[in-house]
Amino acid sequence: MYNNFIQGKHEHDPRRIYSTTGTDWQERVNFERMRKDRLAKVREQMDAHNLGAMILFVGENVRYVTGVWQGNWKNNIFIRYAVLPRNGEPVLFETVGSDMICAAMDAPWLKEENVRPAITWRWAESAEKMQVEKMAKSVYQVLAEHHVEKEQVGIDVMDMLAYQAFTELGINLVNAWPAMKDARVIKTPDEIESLKIAAAHGDAAMWMAMNEWAKPGVTEREVSAKVNEYLYRKGFDVVYDIIVASGGNTSPYRRWATDKLMRVGDLVIIDINAVGPGGYFIDFVRCFKVGGVKPTQQEKDLYKETYDSLYRAIEKMKPGNTTADVAKEFPVYDDDKYRTVSLQQFAHSIGLTLYEGMWISRAYSLEHPAEIKPNMYFAVETFAGHPGLHQTVRLEENVVITDTGNAITTLAPHPEEFFQ
Repeated sequence: MYNNFIQGKHEHDPRRIYSTTGTDWQERVNFERMRKDRLAKVREQMDAHNLGAMILFVGENVRYVTGVWQGNWKNNIFIRYAVLPRNGEPVLFETVGSDMICAAMDAPWLKEENVRPAITWRWAESAEKMQVEKMAKSVYQVLAEHHVEKEQVGIDVMDMLAYQAFTELGINLVNAWPAMKDARVIKTPDEIESLKIAAAHGDAAMWMAMNEWAKPGVTEREVSAKVNEYLYRKGFDVVYDIIVASGGNTSPYRRWATDKLMRVGDLVIIDINAVGPGGYFIDFVRCFKVGGVKPTQQEKDLYKETYDSLYRAIEKMKPGNTTADVAKEFPVYDDDKYRTVSLQQFAHSIGLTLYEGMWISRAYSLEHPAEIKPNMYFAVETFAGHPGLHQTVRLEENVVITDTGNAITTLAPHPEEFFQ
């Protein structure tokens, strides 16, 4: 009934966001459902890719199938891992000590016997071979318990010692990324709601950066620090990077904050990259002038060039189109020249990770198109990166693909003075 009233789905409406705080009178983001839906999607893709199990070392993949997160620092350093048998529940191998106790305490949806000690091997000097063999045997035990040790087993990242130890046990390793990508690139309603919540906080931080924090005499790093503080106060899991580039640091675009002072009349590019309170990313960009100075005609032209190409690309992001339709709208850039991705004129799906599932670039999307489907979620970014400019413009929006088109979920306004 309510879908008819709001004329669409709640998760596709950027103005309709939930709090992540629980209550008895509104369902909001249902994290139990989200965990179950994510696991179901992975199982479906394991069947499609003929995998008997998956060994996952990448932190976001571990979180996707187990629902356990213990900080960004340990995400991708091979000190924890998970095994997902096709016909069984996920088994989490967690760092021993308080970390393993916290995992069992925080994640009651995991059976007690499925939280096991992770065996570390890197940095063990002469003990590396002994340790990695113990790790491989602990994984093999899970495979054998579910009778999938002779089947294809996907692995999501490669360590040579681990690879050798697994193959010595006769495990038939294949690439797990196609299955994980296909599962993660289509978002569940609860994932989209979490992405929208992160976007709402990103909008607020951007507004304050544009109107309160960025001013002449302030350094780029000071603005970056203010954004960090705001997001952590609002419950973000981790602030990945807050890129602040001003004046000459916008051309060529320096994609990290420095201690450069902002000057009157500087263009400022701010790129907010952070993991929201539900575990999902915000990644978007605004560009503006500091010091109350009106933009020059050249700056207006650069802004219009960037804005128009961005929104032409977004207009093509809808079911029935392909990534080639989107890539055609990006300006010719180094992606064309070098046939690789500059990460400046492109789009990328986001979710638990900043780069999740799919990139769209003129480097290859024109010749190798992929289908755009409902409930994909993208960051789309463009840039006026011409030689000889003292400063220039970059913009980025977040977009959810709806059943019939798309909705832009980043709502921070563009400065009116660039359109006057």
